[in-house]
Amino acid sequence: MPKKSTVTDMTPFVDVSFLILFFFIMATKFKPQAPVEITTPKSVSSDKLKEQDAVQVEMDKLGRVFFAVNVQKESEESNGLKKNLIQNVNEARNLGLTEAEMNSFVKNTIIGVPFNKLKSYLDLDDAHRKEVFEGIPVTDSSNNELATWIAAAQHAFAGKKMNFMIKGDNDAKYPSFKGVIDAMRRNEVFKYQLITDPEGVPYGTDLYKLQQKKGTS
Repeated sequence: MPKKSTVTDMTPFVDVSFLILFFFIMATKFKPQAPVEITTPKSVSSDKLKEQDAVQVEMDKLGRVFFAVNVQKESEESNGLKKNLIQNVNEARNLGLTEAEMNSFVKNTIIGVPFNKLKSYLDLDDAHRKEVFEGIPVTDSSNNELATWIAAAQHAFAGKKMNFMIKGDNDAKYPSFKGVIDAMRRNEVFKYQLITDPEGVPYGTDLYKLQQKKGTS
């Protein structure tokens, strides 16, 4: 039998590897950095929260409260809902927001300032907004501004399913948490979900046995 060379030309494989790498670089969508660092408490749960089409209230370890709107997919309809929300707030508080400032809210729907600073906040670019974060006032029962945001969201999303979520830092201050719950109650929101950091189910517990049973069924 004549002997033949076993050398393989790897050039096509290198080309394919670079094409695959290029594809993932261009197609990957990185999650933007959170404007506020929040370390949520750990919990054991079998449910995974869906953060789409939700009003999310966040509390950091300093007790600052933030309001955000998450939508499943950016579209003309979702932008219209957010525009309706900020228009409701503008009218309820007589803030005098311009069209450009309301459009700024639509593009960046996280708020961490009181109403008297909202106008100047919406005029800032993303790089400088963190510098003015002081939180939405909630601890004063006579001026709980978060209640206005929640009421505006209910009006904007009327007839559509919307989830209310609370994400609090493990070291969040109790007065802030109480203020958030009071704002919910004022708008008759009694059902909301808490965002936590999931951990493994302890061995031998009922939930562990249930998960094992589901895994074998």
